[in-house]
Amino acid sequence: MRAHLSCFVMRAVSDWLSGPCRSWKTYILFRGPQFALERARAAAELTSEMMKDGSWKTTQFKGYNFAPLAGAPPAGGHLHPLLKVRDAFRNIFLHMGFSEMSTNNFVESSFWNFDTLIQPQQHPARDAHDTFFMSAPAAALSAPETYLARVKAMHEATYAYAWKRSEADKNILRTHTTAVSARLLSALAQRCDSGKPWTPFKAFSIDRVFRNEAVDRTHLAEFHQVEGLIADRNLTLGHLLGVLQQFFARLGMSQLRFKPAFNPYTEPSMEVFAFHPMLNKWVEVGNSGMFRPEMLRPMGLPGLPEDVNVIAWGLSLERPTMILYGVDNIRDLFGTKVNLSMIKSNPICRLAIDTPFP
Repeated sequence: MRAHLSCFVMRAVSDWLSGPCRSWKTYILFRGPQFALERARAAAELTSEMMKDGSWKTTQFKGYNFAPLAGAPPAGGHLHPLLKVRDAFRNIFLHMGFSEMSTNNFVESSFWNFDTLIQPQQHPARDAHDTFFMSAPAAALSAPETYLARVKAMHEATYAYAWKRSEADKNILRTHTTAVSARLLSALAQRCDSGKPWTPFKAFSIDRVFRNEAVDRTHLAEFHQVEGLIADRNLTLGHLLGVLQQFFARLGMSQLRFKPAFNPYTEPSMEVFAFHPMLNKWVEVGNSGMFRPEMLRPMGLPGLPEDVNVIAWGLSLERPTMILYGVDNIRDLFGTKVNLSMIKSNPICRLAIDTPFP
């Protein structure tokens, strides 16, 4: 058996050597600069530990891949439609020369949320079925005593009832961002009290507010409010109408109608309606008015000059977002029922922000 196998191998080698176009290749092997007895894995990023112990000097790092569309698409980093529309609103305000107010207080005292706005303590909006009251801490720890005394006197003079400090100290989840506007106006009045000259200003805020409402296709207990205000000498209702025309024109709604309304802290007050070209009908888009003198006077004596008026308006962020993105149920836009594929595939937000503003 071995003899037959040896003869077979010798014959195969002989046939291969005698074949046509046979050539030999030779290779020279030597150690390169990265020769190692063990396989080393290149580091993907520079860490703080490498910086501390100095190992980054001898660590081999992976090279960057600048090829377009290389690798798997990122699974994160998508912007929610509300964030896109919020950024568009913010750019509109900034283009119009407004500055942004700080809105980091989700919890407010009833004093700042209601009393400073001359909203009576027996108003239905202050009941538990409309407002979320905090259980811990249930009451505010402090309040500006001088300002609080002036607000108390204004309430009792305006509505003829016994104002209670215990009601004003109750902590709540803020029901509107107008509480932020009240804080700003109060700070501005204190600035005037210190002897500094009056300077007009324009400010806006966009943030979450909370109301104890029944959840349905158009209402949530948590939503976003957009608010703008202008404070200057001798402002009138005509100035408010002009600013509203400019603001909503930048949203793509140039046809406006106004309806008289009631707000505890503005007089006159107006609901704003706009003809929306996408819906081909008139829709309510916001509320507006001029802050009442009863709200501004307690902020300081002399405080704000007597001829200073404040015009303001507000609207929700969810409604224009639902219109722009064709969302019929607000729970499909915000909350636990949101489809993540909608977050990943929604288009960019385009608003008519190029309208000139004088």
